[in-house]
Amino acid sequence: MAGRTALVTGASSGLGVDFARELAARGCRLVIVARREDRLKQLQQELKASHGADVTVVTLDLSQPEAPRALHDLLRQQKRDVDILVNNAGFGLFGRDVELPPRRSTEMLQLDVVALTQLTQLFARDMVKRGAGYILQVASTGAFQPSPSYAAYGAAKSYVLNYGHALNFELRGSGVSCTVICPGVTATEFLDVSGQKRNWFHNATMMSSPAVARAGIRAMLARRYLIVPGRFNALSAFLTRLTPRPVLAWLAARLMRNP
Repeated sequence: MAGRTALVTGASSGLGVDFARELAARGCRLVIVARREDRLKQLQQELKASHGADVTVVTLDLSQPEAPRALHDLLRQQKRDVDILVNNAGFGLFGRDVELPPRRSTEMLQLDVVALTQLTQLFARDMVKRGAGYILQVASTGAFQPSPSYAAYGAAKSYVLNYGHALNFELRGSGVSCTVICPGVTATEFLDVSGQKRNWFHNATMMSSPAVARAGIRAMLARRYLIVPGRFNALSAFLTRLTPRPVLAWLAARLMRNP
């Protein structure tokens, strides 16, 4: 990994920070992208101090339609070849879908689905031309079943899961692979941003962000197509294959209720 360039989106908090830390520890040069410049610069200083990492900060709102192309163009102008793409940027909205602000829902889908797809297409093409590369797509255990109170977000993560699997199949023999990570409840800002309060289920199953990021990077480097970190999460994902979807929806609604 030493000397390779990794692009991490959503790198101002949570999993994005810990993905960047994992990659810096492995000797990667980093391009970290998010909206909050102050947090990105703080992470830049941390990684330079702890690992001597070469870190480039790009302040960009990837929920804007033109942003993925602008990011790709910027890195091409700087003659930076991205060897590793970590598509981590995203957020969820908690609540009844008919009561959520339509504009906010559109921003979520633009970031979680459209921007992720555009970034993947742009950088994967470059990787295929060079004959090498790694892509890590961040989905969720919510991708495996209907997710009442997270209806659109869960559907978006189902898209990420299936898109990633199909892409990995298409990339066979190219030297490029696509890994999908499906974390469960993770100790990040996700719940605060989504508007959901932490309940007993979150407290009982929550994993640390560094542990999830470590599992994701290891799986990506091993060119696995899927990783579900945590025994409980892996078992739950497996059981969704055996459970009728109406039952899954009922269970998800019960577990995701506000306290």
